[in-house]
Amino acid sequence: MKEFDVIILGGGISGAVAGIASSRLGAKTLIIESHGFLGGMLTAAGVGPMMTFHAGKKQAIQGITDELIQRLKKIGKSVGHIKDLTNYTYSITPFDSEAMKHELEMMLVESGAEILYHTVLAEVIKEGNKITKIKVCNKAGLSEIGGKIFIDASGDGDLAAWSGVKFTKGRETDGASQPMTLKMKVRNVDINRVKQYIKENPDNFTRVPENLDDLNKVERLSVVGYLKEFKEAKEKGDITIKREDVLFFETNNPGEVIFNTTRLLGFDSTDPWSLSNAEIEGRKQCRELEYFMKNYMIGFENAVVVTTGPSIGVRSSRQIEGLYTLKAEDLLEQRKFDDVIAHSGYPIDIHSPDGEGTSHRKLEWGGIYGIPYRSLVSKEINNLIVVGRCLSATFEAQAGVRTTPTAGAIGHAGGVAAAIAARENVKVQELNIKKLQDILQEQGAYLEIELSKKVIN
Repeated sequence: MKEFDVIILGGGISGAVAGIASSRLGAKTLIIESHGFLGGMLTAAGVGPMMTFHAGKKQAIQGITDELIQRLKKIGKSVGHIKDLTNYTYSITPFDSEAMKHELEMMLVESGAEILYHTVLAEVIKEGNKITKIKVCNKAGLSEIGGKIFIDASGDGDLAAWSGVKFTKGRETDGASQPMTLKMKVRNVDINRVKQYIKENPDNFTRVPENLDDLNKVERLSVVGYLKEFKEAKEKGDITIKREDVLFFETNNPGEVIFNTTRLLGFDSTDPWSLSNAEIEGRKQCRELEYFMKNYMIGFENAVVVTTGPSIGVRSSRQIEGLYTLKAEDLLEQRKFDDVIAHSGYPIDIHSPDGEGTSHRKLEWGGIYGIPYRSLVSKEINNLIVVGRCLSATFEAQAGVRTTPTAGAIGHAGGVAAAIAARENVKVQELNIKKLQDILQEQGAYLEIELSKKVIN
């Protein structure tokens, strides 16, 4: 049986960054990933751009997550952090998804970590309040791998749930989760024609720039609109998607855009039968979108679909019950935590589980909130850290911290914490927080460690 200091289930942005951070501190680290590549939602589900690394003019997310972007920028595979043209948040970060797969992989390999692809969790084996090993399934069948510290970066909290950690799922009132989305990537879009159409019909778009001439200055286009066309297509039965507008973003590659428009309601990503049906429905909606863009959307007449997914995008499912449950008020009131391990400025952004509509709760301009370490660990398991969107948070709060830059920052903290716990042989709940914060800052993470204001203990 192979053994490691730190074992990470999931190689999405949070898990990959955790692995890099852990391995750079000398921990023998393994990432277990079901796909044949890293990046999770960013590379397996077509999610993009990343938003947002900023809180006003302040870059709230730095460290290893930003290092990835700077490496991509250096080789021309990302334009870096640019202004959000829709004025929804501060910045967006377009990137080339194929390059991200490779760059993350190189960063992991350079750090000394190991990766086991095409492998899924089959069983969790415990002794008391400690995970001793996990059983995994892959082409070799079933095998066991032992570890000192485990990180759940599965997105759905699989490792935590299977090990007995309490969790909630979805909205507190009825358990409904935010809808899933199957992304669709298309090329050969006439971006200049789209810009001209927006200038001529600004009322047909939401969140357009105050100065429409800014459309000509932005490096990559972001669009919310085609309202009249979408309404007409729904009335004719060409569109059955339960949302009110079309949302798409230009990638790092000019003329290539990602549609974030399908809406899969009532599905459960932790139920394999439901998840499979969501994929089927998602492709049906993408086929509708393809017809819609070719027949209704100015600038898309010659566009060609490159890919759907290939996996469906999941916004929310399980949330562990940690030592502290992050609440919406913590974000909106910018409460200070003495065990802060990451920051973000992204608003609370809830795609309605009931149908059309997206609700938002924003901070004041430039507002920044913290995420406490206690939301990454549970009472039940002494050697488990949870990173990414399945941390301990209410339905509303999770809708703010679920986006990929924030998930990367959380993963960075989780990886450092795991390496410390493995080296010092301490329970994850009893970790020296100051040491964790010091190392995070040494690795370039941005932290506002301020105790002069009221601290939430």
